[in-house]
Amino acid sequence: MAAVLFDFSGTLFRVESAESWLRAVLTAAGTTLPEPELIRTAGALEAAGALPGGASPSGPPPEEVAGVWAERDRTAEMHRAAFTGASRSVDLPDPALHDALYDRHMEPAAWHPYPDAIGVLDGLRGRGVAVGVVSNIGWDLRPVFRHHGLDPYIDTYVMSYVYGIQKPDPRLFATACDALGADPRETLMVGDDRRADGGAAALGCAVHFVDHLPVAERPCGLLPVLDMVGRPPVVP
Repeated sequence: MAAVLFDFSGTLFRVESAESWLRAVLTAAGTTLPEPELIRTAGALEAAGALPGGASPSGPPPEEVAGVWAERDRTAEMHRAAFTGASRSVDLPDPALHDALYDRHMEPAAWHPYPDAIGVLDGLRGRGVAVGVVSNIGWDLRPVFRHHGLDPYIDTYVMSYVYGIQKPDPRLFATACDALGADPRETLMVGDDRRADGGAAALGCAVHFVDHLPVAERPCGLLPVLDMVGRPPVVP
């Protein structure tokens, strides 16, 4: 393989838990909830799919966002509208907290790399393999990579909202391959969403899937990528 493309959320990084997310926003706002109510509210937000990068809605998206939900990653405005709309299906102490929750999920501190992410990226760099990130997202994720020290390993970022195209559209993967100067037939796409990330196969890319699990539950899910790109070079 000459290049590897990675998804962002659920692949290289995982967002904080819904409880941590809500707790951080309430603390910043100087608002408190009794612990049982906080846990219940976090669960309701998670069930509504209000946390980007978290769980998918447990049922159909709220009626208020049904029209935008399927295409939410095409623009920044649609992304915010979809997730704040989902959040507003849950009662919070102050209506302003819905936007504060959305803003919180864009903070680098809300994201954690999987334990093996930096080792795998470093291993790819040592093999001379180009690396790109291809993400369905509504905001600039590069500060997350810089904050956690992973940015030096990424050669290009292709974010859906920049191009108005979202995975599984093959054009998004083609854009990444072009930026890397890589033949799609010599490129591996690594992601957690079989439908979205599987779209790379239409270009001829190989595809490898990982499980979208909490960071503590997936310590080495990315390690097979190193075997898939071949053995490390022999240094004389």
